[in-house]
Amino acid sequence: MADRDEFGAFLVGFMIGGLAGAVTALLLAPQSGEETRTLIKEKAIELRDKATDTLEDAYEKAEEAAAEAKSRAEELAKVARQRAEEIGRRGQVVLEEQKAKLVETLQPSKKEKVDKPAKGAAVA
Repeated sequence: MADRDEFGAFLVGFMIGGLAGAVTALLLAPQSGEETRTLIKEKAIELRDKATDTLEDAYEKAEEAAAEAKSRAEELAKVARQRAEEIGRRGQVVLEEQKAKLVETLQPSKKEKVDKPAKGAAVA
């Protein structure tokens, strides 16, 4: 994020510096009006070309950053899915273990059934 801010500041500084240099050169140059207009036109074209090149570079960098972000997001989503599946499997195992313990706790053992007399049975 900081790289983009620095690049934007550089781009603004580059444009302002170019304009200031062009204006200073034109005002201090001892030329006729026609020569000055021609020079202004040439400098404007040159500045436009530089700005276009800089914009294209910025666009390429933005595309690269977007592609990288998309790739990382896909990778993170894949890892998250894998972890969710693993947690689901672990949860299922724990659930089955707890079910087994609960069934074991709720069902009296066979030994207890044999040892306990039935209700209403006479004790000898």
